[in-house]
Amino acid sequence: MNADDVFKALADPTRRRLLDLLYEKNGQTLGQLCENLEMARQSATQHLGILEAANLVSTVRRGREKLHFINPVPLHEVYERWVRKFERQRLSLLHDLKKELEGE
Repeated sequence: MNADDVFKALADPTRRRLLDLLYEKNGQTLGQLCENLEMARQSATQHLGILEAANLVSTVRRGREKLHFINPVPLHEVYERWVRKFERQRLSLLHDLKKELEGE
């Protein structure tokens, strides 16, 4: 995983919106996704390309349609690498504070 590509992809609100749309209903065509965006298909295609390059979206051809699917693995890797370690420390501190306040 290239974390820089993932962070770059997530930095844009349109790309986050595309991921939200795919989370709500996975396996959408470009046309279906564009129904919920105020932009040209070409612009949406560029955003999807960045998401694909970051491995956040994968595609499958079904006949003439190209379906887009969210790939949660890179998001989980970012969570594990950049979020979870801070979360663990905070929870540990809160646990210690609770014990101290309760006189344990």
